Order: sequence, then structure tokens, then C-alpha cells
Amino acid sequence: MNRYVLDTSVVVKWFTEYNEDDIDAAISLREDILEGRISIVIPDLLFYELSNALRYNSAFDRKDVKDALQSIMDMEFDVREVNDEVLNNAVSIAFKYNVTVYDAYFLSLAIKENIPYMTADYKFIKRLKRLKNIILLSDYLS
Repeated sequence: MNRYVLDTSVVVKWFTEYNEDDIDAAISLREDILEGRISIVIPDLLFYELSNALRYNSAFDRKDVKDALQSIMDMEFDVREVNDEVLNNAVSIAFKYNVTVYDAYFLSLAIKENIPYMTADYKFIKRLKRLKNIILLSDYLS
């Protein structure tokens, strides 16, 4: 079974489908997860980033944000708590590529887990051109 570390940019698309790029890939990915065809690892940071992104979406009220978070928790992802090694590597990545530690943490987790990192944050990826094991959501095929 394929395993991935998912970036929050991918998960947000499941809830803000209107006028979003890569919706077909995002929905296909979600279906593959729900059908048990792939396994997902995420840092607990994803829940904070997702709740904040949805909180500032004018289409969502408090209940909508709570419901969205619960639906992600119900998917039973393999959630990783903060880890010294992953965090230290994320800081190094952030300085080396001039990106946020938040974004670098997901990539660092994928490196530690030795599994691909999937993202829809194309600006972030442009800064990391030379790194391997990164999958763009737009390239996802089930």
C-alpha cells in the first residue's frame, strides 16, 4: 500500500472546492484514502493549519470548521506528534530554502518516514526544485 505525508494544502481542497485547482485529483485522493487504497501520515500541525485556513474562509462558520476537523479526525490518519529530529530538520530546510518552518515540517516528516510528500503548494515546491520524493497533487493518479 502506498503511503504519503499530506500537506494541509491538499486537505483544504476537500472543503473549499469552489474555484480550486486540482479538485479532481484531490477528490480522487480522498476516495483512495477512504477506500483504504493508500495510507496517510500527517503531523498534528495539520489540524491547526486546517482549522485556521477554514476559520478565515468566509463560507465557513464555527460549526462548519468543527465538522470539517472532525471529518479529518474520523479518517484515522497516522498522526505524528512533534518530534525533535523532525523539527530540527525542518528548521534547517526552512533556512536553506527560505520557506516557513510550518511548511518545512511536513517535508521533514516525509524524509524521516521515508515516504513521499504530497502537496498542492506550488510556490513552496518551486523553492525546493532539487529535492526528490515530492509529489504534486496535480500529478496524482489513483
